[in-house]
Amino acid sequence: MIGLDGVHTAGFPQAVLDGEQRIAADTALSTRTAIDTEASTVRRTADAYQGTSTSAPANALTALASVRKAVLGSALLDRRTGKLLAAGGKTVPLAGVDVARTASGHGAIPPRLVTSGGTRQLLYFAKVTLPAQDDPDQDQAPSRPARQWLLVLCEALPAPTAYGDGRTAEVLDARGTALATTIHGTASPAAADRSLPAAAARAAHGAGSDTDASGGLLGAATGSRRTVAGWAQVASATGPGDTDDLGLVVLTSRAVPATTTASDYSRFALDAAGALAGVGLLLGLALYLSVQRPLLRLYLSAGRLARGVTGGAPTAWAELSRPVPVHSFGELARIGRALDSLRRQLLGESGPQEFPARRGPGYRALAVAGVVMVACWSVPMIFLLNRADTATAVPAPVLADQQTRTEIATNRIRQSLDQSYTDLSDAAASLAGRSRAAQSEVLRKSLADHKQYRSLYLLDRSGDITLRVGDAPLRTLVHVPRGGGITTVNTSGRIPAIAAYAQVRAGKGKAPAAGTVLFGEIDVKVLNSILSRPKLGSVWVTDRDEKVLAASVGYRAFQSLPDSDLTRLARTTQGAPGTAGTATSAVQLTSSGPSVDAAAPLAQSGPTAGLGWHVVTAEPAAALRIPALQAEQRTMLAGILALAVSAACLGWLHVVVIRPLRAVAVLVERLAGGDRRTVLHPVNHDEIGSVTRSLELVRQTLAERDRTARSGHVAGPSRSLRVNTLQR
Repeated sequence: MIGLDGVHTAGFPQAVLDGEQRIAADTALSTRTAIDTEASTVRRTADAYQGTSTSAPANALTALASVRKAVLGSALLDRRTGKLLAAGGKTVPLAGVDVARTASGHGAIPPRLVTSGGTRQLLYFAKVTLPAQDDPDQDQAPSRPARQWLLVLCEALPAPTAYGDGRTAEVLDARGTALATTIHGTASPAAADRSLPAAAARAAHGAGSDTDASGGLLGAATGSRRTVAGWAQVASATGPGDTDDLGLVVLTSRAVPATTTASDYSRFALDAAGALAGVGLLLGLALYLSVQRPLLRLYLSAGRLARGVTGGAPTAWAELSRPVPVHSFGELARIGRALDSLRRQLLGESGPQEFPARRGPGYRALAVAGVVMVACWSVPMIFLLNRADTATAVPAPVLADQQTRTEIATNRIRQSLDQSYTDLSDAAASLAGRSRAAQSEVLRKSLADHKQYRSLYLLDRSGDITLRVGDAPLRTLVHVPRGGGITTVNTSGRIPAIAAYAQVRAGKGKAPAAGTVLFGEIDVKVLNSILSRPKLGSVWVTDRDEKVLAASVGYRAFQSLPDSDLTRLARTTQGAPGTAGTATSAVQLTSSGPSVDAAAPLAQSGPTAGLGWHVVTAEPAAALRIPALQAEQRTMLAGILALAVSAACLGWLHVVVIRPLRAVAVLVERLAGGDRRTVLHPVNHDEIGSVTRSLELVRQTLAERDRTARSGHVAGPSRSLRVNTLQR
């Protein structure tokens, strides 16, 4: 109930600020991926360059830089001396770059952020090594060392992609200066809070420079709207990365309407806690009056009987002459009546007494009544009070954030598939005019360089595999497509097979060979790892028939989406025939509560054109910090805990008190009915065990008297009691 007291609404739900923070983190991840991919591509291009010992630097630079469309300027330097050997495009800002020191390491050289013409740009580095140059005047091995160059490419900082109407996405440097800005739609005046970049830079600096930390910020308010911002560092959290030393921060912001109605659950929490305390006091008082106090009186009475049968005549008369108080309810009443009957038998006033088999309600009924008392408090808490309205509980900004994050996830999948196709196209181009052994070597190197592929193979015009490297293909569809793109190569099986394909030319400058296609089956685990993001919920990639191809959670290949509402939501993104479709979102009611769902289509251009695939997400609304849902959860939790704790405590009472009392009641009634042979063993080391020990002494005394009576003699303790009585 203390936790429920902390739920309140002030301005807008915390889920809105959390959503903006995660959007910033997703955007930073996309920016980091773009920079890492470009850096890796530049290095692979340099490694794949097939220069000779006589290659001119200018020709080499043209071959290395011409394939990169985003290059603003390029330079080729001598790694030992730093001398500029060739340059192209705009002047590369190399001031402050120690070439010899930069290229001295054995690992990859990370990109650097530099200033050129008043703008901030990125420098990408790659080492180029050419074969040693032979000396024509000597017949020995090469006399001159291999030429070692440093390729430097200058490119613009990738602009972040902004999703959601009115959202602004910025890339900041360590000082909070905006390096690239993107606005989706029209930004609200409230979102133009220029204090946010500096605040985001300070927060990122406090979190450290080599983490992917993120956070949320509140900006200025304009009228009924207030700016909500999120920041995230463009750095890797899994180890050293290319973006760790850049100090870049992504800031996203959007003006959202403030909540007009405020909710405070402190009064409800206080009233509910007081009611529960009252129920507990009543139940405790009932247990004290009906169980504890009568049990203590019975404990004292049993002790008196034990002293009466073990002491002398005066003591016996004093202890046995006092009646045993009999409680009016439960097992203690049965034990009290039987114990008083034993007292009279010890005095010789009566013989064995039979007790009725049918008895009234016992203490088990009291325990059940106690649970019912607490249930009267718990059941309304679980099922009735603070129930959130599914239709209005999830604020519109939270629903929009889920759709935005789904679009970002779709863009990541699209970028991954596009990059897989680009890499495969480069490998297909390098196969032109080569021998089978050389092609096999190229495919092995491509498989080693591109971890997203599980298998690479060539198909001839009949669909037969003529060359393969990697794992056994999963394909079951035998077809030789034209052109290039992304496709699926099976429709059933344990693992979905998604593949990129490209045509292979017969030779350099020639048309593609008829029916010769390079396929690269993409490891579905790569796509699954891209989909998993914090607080995005379950994510699925489906084909045009809404069959699952990849997911962030466990799934069966080609299964339908787990809910029919998700299937309908995915179909609404298709739009009119031939269009790209639009993302959509909705709050769906499931068996476990409301769910915030969204779906977005892949683009209808590029390698994924015409696939008709979708990305579908579903996040339980209970996982979001929405006050109405938090109040419902904590109210239900309080009711469940109260019911569980009361059942556990009363169950413990049944085990340690009620059940032993029932066993003792049965034994003492048998003893009072004439059973002198059943030995009473004390099991518990408490008042009930002490009563059992006293009853065992009484049983032994009665058994001895019965044996004496059967032998024709009068029992000692009973005769003494009668003589004393006559004398008195």
